[in-house]
Amino acid sequence: MTDLETRGAARLGAPGPSGALRRAVPALLGYAAVRALGLLALALWSAARDKSAYTLLTARWDSLWYTRVAELGYGYEVRLPNGDVHSNLAFFPLLPWLERLGAAVTPLSYADAGFVVSLLASLAAAWGIFAVAEHVHDRRAGVCAVLLWAVLPVGVVQSMAYSESLFTALAAWSLYAVLTGRWVTAGTLAALAGLTRPVGLAVTAAVWVAAIAAFARDREDRDGRDRARRVLGMLLAPLGAAGYVLWVGHRTGKGPLGYLDVQAGWRNGFDGGAAFARFVAAKFTSFPAALAGVGLIVGVALLVWLYVVCVRQRQPLPLLVYAGLVTVLALCASSYFGSKPRLLLPAFPLLFPLAVGLARLRTARSAPVVCGVAVAAAVYGAFWLNGSGPP
Repeated sequence: MTDLETRGAARLGAPGPSGALRRAVPALLGYAAVRALGLLALALWSAARDKSAYTLLTARWDSLWYTRVAELGYGYEVRLPNGDVHSNLAFFPLLPWLERLGAAVTPLSYADAGFVVSLLASLAAAWGIFAVAEHVHDRRAGVCAVLLWAVLPVGVVQSMAYSESLFTALAAWSLYAVLTGRWVTAGTLAALAGLTRPVGLAVTAAVWVAAIAAFARDREDRDGRDRARRVLGMLLAPLGAAGYVLWVGHRTGKGPLGYLDVQAGWRNGFDGGAAFARFVAAKFTSFPAALAGVGLIVGVALLVWLYVVCVRQRQPLPLLVYAGLVTVLALCASSYFGSKPRLLLPAFPLLFPLAVGLARLRTARSAPVVCGVAVAAAVYGAFWLNGSGPP
C-alpha cells in the first residue's frame, strides 16, 4: 500500500452506512442531475428522429442478448454468412440473473428490469467511486470524481441495460473494501464482478496484490483471524469468473479454454493492441479520416498520461493494478473498436488526478466547467446513441 492510503484511513476511520451515505449525498445528487440531463437530451434527440429513446436504452445491441439469456437461458447463437458464430455464452450471467429476478418479483419485463438494475447500479457505482476517491484524497475530490465519471462522453451507457454500471459498482466497492481492510467483503464483491464481465480479472488481481502486499508488510503480525480473513478474501475473489469460464468450457466440451473459442466467434481476443494499431494507422490513408486518427492517438496518450500521474500521486497499489489492467484489456483487445470507450468506463481511478485538480478550483470556477461539459456530453451521448452507438 502507500502512505497516502494510510493517511486516508487514519483521517476517515470507518464511518457507518448512514454517515457514509450522508457524506455522499452531494455527489449522488450531482450524478443524478447529470444523468437526468443526458436522458432528457436523448429523449429530445430521439423524438426529433422519430425513434424511441427507451428502446435505444433497453432493446438494442448487447441489451437484447442479455434479455434473451434472462428469458431463455444459455444456448442461443447466430451463425453469420462469413462463418462467425455469435453465441450468448459470451455474456456473463449476473445481469441476466438480476433481470430474471426483477421480472419474477415485479410486473416488469426483462428489458425493464435490466434498465432498473442499471439505474440503481449506476447510483451504487457513483457512491462507490466517491467512497474510494474520498478515502484516497478528500470529500471534495470524491464529489468531483463522480461528476467527471458522469460527464464522460459515453456516459449514457451508464443508463443503458448494459453491464458496465453493475460491474463498476461491484468493482468500486470491492476496491473500497480492500482499502479499508474488509477482505471477505472485497473477495465476495470481486467474485460478483467476475460474474458480470470478463474484466473482473482486474478486480481479482487488485484484491490479490493488496493482500500479498499486506502479508509482506505485516510479517510480524500475530493476528491469525485477520490473516484468515485475508486468505478467505483471496480465495473468494476469482470464483465468479473462474466458475463461469469453466462452466462454459464444460458446456462447449472444449475444456478450460472453451470460453476463448466463444469469444473468437465474436472476433474478440487479446492481441496486444496490434489490431487497434492497424485500425488507427488506416485512418491516415485519407482525409478527413486522418483527423480521427490524430484524435485516437491523443486519446491513448491522455490515458497513458493520466495513469502516470496516478502513479506520481501515489495512488494505492490496488487502484493502480485495477485501472492499469482495465485499460490494457480495453485497448489491447481485438474487439470492435467503437466499443473501446465504453470498455474504459470502469477505469474510474484514472479520473482522480483530474478530480483533484478540479477540486482545487473555487466553486464559482469549477461549476461552469462541469455544467458546460455535462451539456456537451449529453448532446454527444444523444447523437452517439442515435447513430452507431455501442455495439
